[in-house]
Amino acid sequence: MTKRSHIIGPVDEVFKALADPTRRSLLDELAREDGQTLGALQQRFPMTRFGVMKHLRQLEEAGLVVTKRRGREKLHFLNPVPIRLVHDRWVSKYAEPWAASLSDLKHQLEKHMEKVFEIYIRTTPERLWEAITDPEIRSKYNFGARITSDWTRGSRFEMSAPGANLLLGEGENLEVDPPRRLVQSMTALWSDDVKSEGTSRVTWEIEPIRDSCRLTVTHDQLREGANSELYGGWPMILSGLKTWLETGELLTTPGSLMYAGAGPR
Repeated sequence: MTKRSHIIGPVDEVFKALADPTRRSLLDELAREDGQTLGALQQRFPMTRFGVMKHLRQLEEAGLVVTKRRGREKLHFLNPVPIRLVHDRWVSKYAEPWAASLSDLKHQLEKHMEKVFEIYIRTTPERLWEAITDPEIRSKYNFGARITSDWTRGSRFEMSAPGANLLLGEGENLEVDPPRRLVQSMTALWSDDVKSEGTSRVTWEIEPIRDSCRLTVTHDQLREGANSELYGGWPMILSGLKTWLETGELLTTPGSLMYAGAGPR
C-alpha cells in the first residue's frame, strides 16, 4: 500500500484527484467491479501501464483507492470514505436526502465479495480500540447501536438497540489482538432481508503513524450480489468514529441515530 506523506488526507488531494477524467473513470471501473489488478484496469484504458499506474498512485495518495496483496497480485479497491467526509463537512447540512442517495449509489451497484474501507484518525491505537469495543462509545457513531462482548478469542458479541429488546446482529470474535487487530464473524439481524444473507466477516486493522492511526476495515465473505445494507453504512460509521475521536462531537449522518431513541445515549 502506498505510504502517504500526510497523516489525514487533506480535501485538496481529494478534489485534485477527482478533477481528472481518467481518474474518475478508474473509480467508475472499481465501482463496477472492485478488487481489480493493475493489468485488468490497464486493458480498459488507451494508455500505457505506467500511465494507469501513475493515476492509481494519485488516487491512493488521496485515499480514494486502497490496495491489498493477494499472493503475487495487488488488488485495488474503491474507498468511499474520503468522499463521505467531504459530504459530511459541506453538503449534509443543505441537501442531505438527495446527497445521501447519490453517495449510496456506489454501494447499491457493488457485487464483489470483499469491501475495503480506510480512514486516518488523529488518536492513539489504545483509544481507537476502546472506541471500537466500548458499548457506550460505539453507540455514538454506530447508528445508536451498542456492542457487548468480553472481547476474548472465540467469544460471542451482540449488537443491540438500547432499551428496545432488539438484537441487531451477532457473531464470534475470531481474532482479538488489542490494540492492533480484531476479526469477527457477523450475522446481521435488523431485517428479514439481511438475515437471509447469512454470515460474513469484518476485520479491523489499526496501524499507528506518528500522532495518528490508519484504520482499515475489510468486510468480506459476502455473497456475490449481497444486500448493500450489510456494507453500505461503513463510510457513515467511520466518518462518525473519526469525528467523535477528534472533536468529541456526534455526526448526524443518515440513519446515524436510527436506534438512539430507543434508550439513553
